[in-house]
Amino acid sequence: MALVGIIALALFFDFTNGAHDSANAIATVVSTKVLSPKVAVTMAALLNLMGAFLGTHVAETVGSGIVSPETVQGCQPLVAAALIGAISWNLLTWYFGLPSSSSHALIGGLMGAATAYKGFATLNYSVIVPKILLPLVLSPLAGFIGGYLLMLALSWGFMRATPRRVNSLFKRLQILSSAFMATSHGLNDAQKTMGIVTLALLIFHHIDTFVIPFWVKLACALAIGLGTAIGGWKIVKTMGHRIFKMEAVHGFAAETAAALVITSASVMGAPISTTHTISTAVLGVGASKRLSAVRWGVAGNMVAAWILTIPATAAAAWLAFEVLVLIGLVK
Repeated sequence: MALVGIIALALFFDFTNGAHDSANAIATVVSTKVLSPKVAVTMAALLNLMGAFLGTHVAETVGSGIVSPETVQGCQPLVAAALIGAISWNLLTWYFGLPSSSSHALIGGLMGAATAYKGFATLNYSVIVPKILLPLVLSPLAGFIGGYLLMLALSWGFMRATPRRVNSLFKRLQILSSAFMATSHGLNDAQKTMGIVTLALLIFHHIDTFVIPFWVKLACALAIGLGTAIGGWKIVKTMGHRIFKMEAVHGFAAETAAALVITSASVMGAPISTTHTISTAVLGVGASKRLSAVRWGVAGNMVAAWILTIPATAAAAWLAFEVLVLIGLVK
């Protein structure tokens, strides 16, 4: 029953991840009025579902790379404490409409719970540094540079075209870029919950080695797809309207640049933040137009949320773990 409860909690996190991060794939295509919200959400949900089946490298990093499984073997409430910390942060930032990172919320929660159990020795620094901390810095930077350069290239390439022709062309192309973004989101984000569920199965001795069962892939894919179908409209508004006013060509550039970065990271097994990447790609596209086109105050609020995510969720998970100790669930 404890394992069932932890799996249910993990799937709820996956659901909130989909709802919280649905803006990643659909904010730009909705804000530019290329697709209606209903059609965009349906497309994103289906492609998030499909993307979840395209790999397991990120799941392996989350489930067996951040925390050494042998050091936490038998600590059954550990995953529950990690998920409580992550979900708490997700719901808080969802309420305030801040596009923070569900991915780093989960990573911070796992690190905080493991550290509360047996100290900092439980953390696998040889994986955390190259696959967590470096991508934490590099993926937003890559998103910004990619969005900036791609938008400049499109501006030069279509400088002789009429605005009407450009808008008509990129309204069609943006459907493809939004689909690419939704698929890459499922490829990276759904795998994180697969990793945490598989870690729970290992801790509870239901599997002997870290191999992700098919039913775990299916359950996580369905949960993130359902969450995306519900959608996070406050975050759609923040990303689609409050950073800078976008047209179809801007949405295409931001989505394409972000999806390329996310897909590359997924292939390398790096659980990056899709939210960080698409947000900075939008900033890069806006900055290519002119620096004053970007509402840097909103961008500053997002950066503050990003910086706080891992320490805040680690602290919340640590506290959750200590509460579980007090009520006698941790021996």
